[in-house]
Amino acid sequence: MKQAAKKDVFQLFAEKVRDHKDLVSRWAVLQETRVEYFRGKDFVSFLKNHSEVKDILESNNNLEVEEIANTLLSKNLLVRCDRVVKTVRPGKKKLSTWPAHLEIFPDQVFSENDAFFAWAFVKRRPLWQTLLSLSWPVLTLAICMFPVYPHRCKLLILYSCAGLLLLILSLLSLRATVFGVLYLILGKRVWFFPNILAEEATLGELFRFWPNKDEEERPKWTTRLFYALVAVLVILLLRHHAPDEAARARYQKRMSNIIDEVLEWSPSLALSGMMEKQPTVVNTTEPSNFTDSGKTDSEKEPPADDEGGETILEQHEDEETENIEDTDQHQHQHQHQDHI
Repeated sequence: MKQAAKKDVFQLFAEKVRDHKDLVSRWAVLQETRVEYFRGKDFVSFLKNHSEVKDILESNNNLEVEEIANTLLSKNLLVRCDRVVKTVRPGKKKLSTWPAHLEIFPDQVFSENDAFFAWAFVKRRPLWQTLLSLSWPVLTLAICMFPVYPHRCKLLILYSCAGLLLLILSLLSLRATVFGVLYLILGKRVWFFPNILAEEATLGELFRFWPNKDEEERPKWTTRLFYALVAVLVILLLRHHAPDEAARARYQKRMSNIIDEVLEWSPSLALSGMMEKQPTVVNTTEPSNFTDSGKTDSEKEPPADDEGGETILEQHEDEETENIEDTDQHQHQHQHQDHI
């Protein structure tokens, strides 16, 4: 029971330390799994500056920092890691302060010098994250129901999404422009503004305005000149192959037509269009008076086409008989002349 109580105490201590904002930590990949880790020297300085956190350990609050860390390692609450890349990459002066890829260190003992420790337990989700995860199905359903929204709601959603997309693209373009200008002129790698494309960045890093210190080696002037020529060539090519006013007008008209169709669509219009396209169906249960009457009329009165056909045949026969009589008369006349 005592061992279980101690384990619970150290579990609470680990959760308290992990949730504390003053312990600097990062995210990395450990054996194809994203883990949150910190450095040994940061853990030592944290406990020195926040000794009140050790009160959670109750009777073990007098333990040294190394003993507390070794206890966490023995209870599988921490895992000592090491960087995967142990050599300095070309163009850099030293190893990365926070590596993105880690591996498990063979000796699971606490050390303050260039040692990394990853949390080995699942962090409890706060209430707002649980509510956010439950809201995803509702958001998906709301997106699927967009065609039946009122016209004003469609306009609001359209302009909001277009404004957000324009803000993101403008921010990325401005960030890349500032980086390119400072890199070509000063040879400094400076990334201002939030890094909204980072995959493994924390929330604080995602919205950080000021950049970190450039620790890489300054590029050569030949390299910067090459990139400057490439940038000028790309700009000239884009300007040369830019669409003319007529093409832009056609594209704008096409896009406006698509947007208008989406905004003006409604279930009532769709149903009315479907009703108009349906063919007229005759009820087969009703008596076929029309067909019977049609048949009797046709039987009583022969069609005009047949009468016309018969008269034409009679005229043709009369013409043939007249032609035969004419030929006979011509033959008799010739015979009479021969006798004379």
